[in-house]
Amino acid sequence: MALDQQVELSTEKTDTILGDHETGVLSLARENDPYAIPISYGYNVENRRFYLRLVSTPQSEKRRFLASAPQARLVVYDENGDLYRSVVATGTLREISQDELTVEHIEQYGEAKRPLFEIWGESKQNLDIQLYQLTPDDLSGRQVRIDRESDVE
Repeated sequence: MALDQQVELSTEKTDTILGDHETGVLSLARENDPYAIPISYGYNVENRRFYLRLVSTPQSEKRRFLASAPQARLVVYDENGDLYRSVVATGTLREISQDELTVEHIEQYGEAKRPLFEIWGESKQNLDIQLYQLTPDDLSGRQVRIDRESDVE
């Protein structure tokens, strides 16, 4: 399987991918300790911000990472035949408290879909739902086409 070409996506194509998708993988890091989870998000094309509703239990690993104000990387990707596209956003997550909520926030969090699955070891009343915003310091998209024919002998 040979890489035929890798292309950086335009801002418009990057925004289209982010608007068309609603899930990705959020990676958090503190010191030498990584943590990655699948999440759903809302994305505002106009201000290029992500809106996340993150659910955790009070003593969970996720909660410990979020409490440390970690650096974050969100990866959204798709595959269509021989074409692979990905968008990577990096920055710091900022928790939005209830007293900071605006109508715009509420609309954006409404766009953040719930995951298609829910697996919790705790009852729902023991879960914390917190709202976060990711304004990327860096946001870029790539496209790679794989030439599968070159591997056929």
